[in-house]
This record gives sequence, structure tokens and C-alpha cells, in this order.
Amino acid sequence: MWKEFKDFIMTGNVIDFAIAVILAGAVGVVVNGFVSDIIMPVVGHFSGGMDFADLMIPLGDAVDKDGNPANAIRWGKWLNTIISLIIIGFVLFMMGKAKVRAMGAAPDPDPTADQVLLGEIRDALKK
Repeated sequence: MWKEFKDFIMTGNVIDFAIAVILAGAVGVVVNGFVSDIIMPVVGHFSGGMDFADLMIPLGDAVDKDGNPANAIRWGKWLNTIISLIIIGFVLFMMGKAKVRAMGAAPDPDPTADQVLLGEIRDALKK
């Protein structure tokens, strides 16, 4: 059983997937930092210095030790999350476009034997 597990772990697909997950986590930290430390302050500046995270609907009179409502619908934090999602999606879209542009268009692959045979059948049926 140990040998089977070792063979499974050492296959290229599992190692490639592990590397991709680790890199995705690192890229996620970088992009989240970009959004929260660079983009959101600019958005806040153009919205009059307002931090969306402070927007909420209190659901009672109870307050915490800092004087904030203890129970509230914090829709501003959710709005920040939506804005971050849109920005992150746009940044990833631009990264994908840059990758495609840098790699150039992929050449069309040669047809497989099955595709060649189907093409010949099609041509024969046309005659």
C-alpha cells in the first residue's frame, strides 16, 4: 500500500497541482494586498474618504467595548468584498490577456487520424 501511495504522490499531476495551489495562494495574497492597500484607498478618496466597512444597519441598542453596535448587518464590509472581487477579477483577466499576448497564438494542431478519416468520408459522401 505504501508503494502505491508513493507512486501516486510522485506522479507529475499531483506535484503540478500542489505547486499550482501554493502559487495560487501566494498570488492571492499579492492581489489582495494590491486591492486593499492600493486600490481601496483610491476608491475611498473619490468617495469622500468614506470607508465602506463602517456602513451598517444596527439591529439593537447593545454596543461593544468600542461603542460599535454589537449586533448589526455590516453591509459595507460586504460591499468592500464585492468591490475587491471585481478588481481581482479584472486584474486576473488582464494577467491572462498578457500571457496570451506574450505566448502568441497557438498553432492549429494537425488533424488526428480519426479526423482525417471522417474528412475523407465526408468528401466521399459529397460526391
